Amino acid sequence: MPGKEMLAASDLNTIITAIIIGTFARFATLKEDFRQYPSYPNGYLIHLITGFVAAAIGAVALPALLAKNFIAVTFLAIAIQQFRDVRKMEKESLTDLEETEFTYRGKAYIDGIAKTFEARNYFSLVVALVTSFAIHIEPFNGWIGTFIGIAVGLFFLFLLVRISKGKTIGDIAQVRPGKIEVHESELFVDGVFISNQLGSDYAQKLFKEEGMAVVIYPNEDHFRINLENFGQRQAALFEAIRTLGVKRYHFTRRHFENGSVVIALIPIKKDIDAFIEVVKKCPLIESVKKAESVMKTNLRGK
Repeated sequence: MPGKEMLAASDLNTIITAIIIGTFARFATLKEDFRQYPSYPNGYLIHLITGFVAAAIGAVALPALLAKNFIAVTFLAIAIQQFRDVRKMEKESLTDLEETEFTYRGKAYIDGIAKTFEARNYFSLVVALVTSFAIHIEPFNGWIGTFIGIAVGLFFLFLLVRISKGKTIGDIAQVRPGKIEVHESELFVDGVFISNQLGSDYAQKLFKEEGMAVVIYPNEDHFRINLENFGQRQAALFEAIRTLGVKRYHFTRRHFENGSVVIALIPIKKDIDAFIEVVKKCPLIESVKKAESVMKTNLRGK
């Protein structure tokens, strides 16, 4: 490349290959989440385009350095600002949609989703950069070196997904169906008081015939810190309602003695297995995660 106005064929091959693998990394992580969010064409297009731009920046970084074109590398700084704008865009979009949903996602859940979308654009940049680097240092020329670079890029994508994959409610708790009981205007689930808002005969009959509830039991006592957080409970309630719909009434309550959390609602689609599964797969919100090792730190004598 030095001293030439046009890219050499090998450099062009490296850049194109890295861009394709980097864009694929964004496409793969866009569909990796079980909720398939975003689930509409325009949402997919926006994130695929930003993933393509991220991959392009990562792909040209190494050839630019080898050509001693250090000005081109400043695009990395521009990319970081762009990805921060992606997070801001996603956050504003989800916040604007709050009033149109059956129930709120909650600010904590929206913040976690927005950060995830920002981070996954870095996947494209890093995977493209690693693919480009692998092709350059590989002693083989031609297609063999290209295939090895692709393999290294895909392997690195696998590592990034594994490292960044967060836990779900099912990883720290047991989710079981709850027994609904209605006593006049009061609703109970497994003996836990939920609400006294069932004042009409119709509401009582509706909950008796069509109501569903699940109870979340933490595997260990310190997991109560996560599960009893309002933002986490709101996220689980939102995912349940988003999957099953809701005709009327939805509640989430916590049991102060054993740390269990109850979610009760009258769904459009009555499927207790789907109810349990979606609650298990609800992600743990980053803002409420606590490291148990910190709680065990010996601070005596300080």
